[in-house]
Amino acid sequence: MEHPGDTSATPVRLRDPQAGELGWIVQRHGALYAAEYGWNQEFEGLVARIVADFAEDHDPHLERVWITELDGVPVGSVMCVREDGAPGTARLRLLLVEPAGRGHGIGTLLVDTVVAFARSAGYRELVLWTNDVLREARSLYERAGFTLVAERPHRSYGVTLTGQDWRLPLRENSPR
Repeated sequence: MEHPGDTSATPVRLRDPQAGELGWIVQRHGALYAAEYGWNQEFEGLVARIVADFAEDHDPHLERVWITELDGVPVGSVMCVREDGAPGTARLRLLLVEPAGRGHGIGTLLVDTVVAFARSAGYRELVLWTNDVLREARSLYERAGFTLVAERPHRSYGVTLTGQDWRLPLRENSPR
């Protein structure tokens, strides 16, 4: 699938994960966030729990994972899951774009895919949690229409961060 933001001659392919790729999501998050942000294994453990929870129990009509590939190699991933305790709310989770995949419109494709899926599944709103140091991801969320609704400092993954909650109403009558 080619995406309008694709700046290369190589098309980006969006697909369901294949066997072993849920583990790839965990491994790549752990390695990439350690290299780029100095985060420790606590973060990889969090990602492993999120992925394990999805693998053990998810409704395929309401929750999905996508992988993007470039030249036949996985270079990105994202999840859309139900928000516990908040009927009608979906959560965007674990957005990742490998350095080799950056500049090809992959981040935009993944965020737009989650938004479209959440709308088609009937969710009223889409939420996400991120950290202020993830500037590129935050700009993707802003372009997709998400609004920053809360910020809190915390110490996690071996570093001091500012966590951020973002939300996107998916229906006109959704509360702001």
